[in-house]
Amino acid sequence: MRMIGLTVLTMILVLAQVALAQAKPESLAPLAEKISPAVVNITTTTLVEGRTGPQGIVPKGSPFEDFFKEFQDRNKDQDRPRRSSALGSGFVISEDGYVVTNNHVIDGADEIQIEFFDGEEIKAEVVGTDPNTDIALLKVKTDKPLSFVPFGDSDTARVGDWVMAMGNPLGQGFSASVGIVSARNRALSGTYDDYIQTDAAINRGNSGGPLFNMDGEVIGVNTAILSPNGGSIGIGFSMASNVVSKVVDQLREFGETRRGWLGVRIQDVTDDVAEAIGLAEAEGALVTDVPDGPAKEAGLLSGDVILSFDGKDVKDTRGLVKQVGNTTVGKAVRVTVFRDGATKTVLVTLGRREEAESAVPAAMDGEEAPAPSKMEVLGLTLTPPTDEMRQELGIGDTMDGLVVVDVDEASQAYEKGLRAGDLITEAGQQKVTSVSDLQERVDAAREAGRKSLLLLIRRAGEPRFVALGLEED
Repeated sequence: MRMIGLTVLTMILVLAQVALAQAKPESLAPLAEKISPAVVNITTTTLVEGRTGPQGIVPKGSPFEDFFKEFQDRNKDQDRPRRSSALGSGFVISEDGYVVTNNHVIDGADEIQIEFFDGEEIKAEVVGTDPNTDIALLKVKTDKPLSFVPFGDSDTARVGDWVMAMGNPLGQGFSASVGIVSARNRALSGTYDDYIQTDAAINRGNSGGPLFNMDGEVIGVNTAILSPNGGSIGIGFSMASNVVSKVVDQLREFGETRRGWLGVRIQDVTDDVAEAIGLAEAEGALVTDVPDGPAKEAGLLSGDVILSFDGKDVKDTRGLVKQVGNTTVGKAVRVTVFRDGATKTVLVTLGRREEAESAVPAAMDGEEAPAPSKMEVLGLTLTPPTDEMRQELGIGDTMDGLVVVDVDEASQAYEKGLRAGDLITEAGQQKVTSVSDLQERVDAAREAGRKSLLLLIRRAGEPRFVALGLEED
């Protein structure tokens, strides 16, 4: 009986060792050898204007004049234009010489030199760049097929998965570091951010280098680190490959990005906003403004909550921006919105964001403002805008509403950021042009049992919805 127990225990230990070996290989050398030939070092050269020293700091005839003249003569070469070099990383994605790196690695460079794993150096040309995702696509001319690496599916990367970062940290040449996926879907500062966080060591010079999964596929482009001292502390960020691959395809085909454009201004739906409009859950993207563009042509309105875009649920504004940007320009998509207590689906043909970014938003239509009168409600002192107010606050002649003259600092309105000079254009998703209009909206909301009233606020032309509680007044 004892022998049987020992045999079973031995089998369990053997199986455990096999499982551990499968979970983590004894060595990552085979993976490093496989992918290294496709990783490159990038050296950029930029012509920098010379620095001119201070002039006339010594009066003519001073005993120090000869001394400073000699000093300036010795340093006159520093005033000439000089070349500055910078280092980064990248990786080859095709045998005919396309190379991916970060835009900030090559931005402003006069010359770009690619160094391959075998020591060969070739000049590269810029095919296209996308500052929004910090991605650049380069091209080298070569007579032989190059080793390259494929993009993987970054959406399948799980927290805890092993990853390998490769690049040119601190100018030390080809170097590999290993860690795990620490987090997913990180946002830093960009509109289209979708970063994988990793604890694999990433330092200066790693920018533009690849983050590999254990199958040798690129699931991220190493872009940034969080560090108090400039060195790796185990918090690095790689732009997800599913974002990068779409950008690279467009740069390769057009030399520029072509993102879809819906043509709305939006904000997240908060719990109090959802309650104010009768929405069951605080999700979707609340439309604050609809300037001339695809959405306006399709009939979307300010106050609509976008719940679904092209068949996919919209959780928040960040999600909608990414969905729209990744959709083909000119595609007709179905957009489902929540409006007046019910859902409605409209068909929108998307424009191109890059063409729309320089367009000036159209002014909102409205009726003629009534005679000035003041009102105090919900901690706000309000009045229709006078001509003097319009000029001082930059309110267009065709834009109507109520100007906030004063805000009670003890009120919820002050807590939620309303200030003197704000313009209220809607209440309860209906236009207000007089103090009586607003009072009617407040009374109607209270009679309907609402705990809050949704206001559309404009400050310096920028719209924002704010839900104010009705218990105060």
